Amino acid sequence: MNFSDRLLCAVDSGMRTLFAVPRAARATPTPEPGSQGGTLSPAERRLSGALMRVNHVGEVCAQALYTSQAMTTKNDNLRRHLEAAAREETDHLAWTSERLEELGDRPSWLNPLWYAGAFTIGLVAGRVGGDALSLGFVVETERQVAEHLGSHLNRLPEHDAASRAIVAQMQQDEAAHADAALHAGGVELPLPVREIMRMAARVMTGTAHYV
Repeated sequence: MNFSDRLLCAVDSGMRTLFAVPRAARATPTPEPGSQGGTLSPAERRLSGALMRVNHVGEVCAQALYTSQAMTTKNDNLRRHLEAAAREETDHLAWTSERLEELGDRPSWLNPLWYAGAFTIGLVAGRVGGDALSLGFVVETERQVAEHLGSHLNRLPEHDAASRAIVAQMQQDEAAHADAALHAGGVELPLPVREIMRMAARVMTGTAHYV
């Protein structure tokens, strides 16, 4: 495909991410037998909903990042790698969306803004820095997401077994994505860049918790 074709595919991917009902290829993770479960209080339900909304935003951003990077790379093998990772992230998008509905909560109202920001970062990284830098952003993003998901496992109500099972599987997948991007040629980003990404993530997650 030429660049115009890839751009049209990227627009289609963005529209489906933001406005279509996501469909997972894998079954939604379920709690292990014997996991503690129970009825959530209203406060616990609000907390779980807010945390899953933040996780859903992360998956919206992941779709944007992978889509923009797949659009800019000239390496067919790398494009297939990025597209495969995006498909796995679609599972996460579907799982978090489904869980939000079960909790009676909603996605972030700012999802188009989050998507546009992540898409721009991926586009700039791919066009300016090339494949190595583009993959470096994937490595650092996925590492920070995996760390963030670990913090959610500590914050989710202990007996919200359904949310905890989803987050645990997502954390495992994100760590695998970081390793795969590193092995594919990603470079370690400079510390100042990593810290800027971390601060931007705090702003995004702090806002998405409520909005």
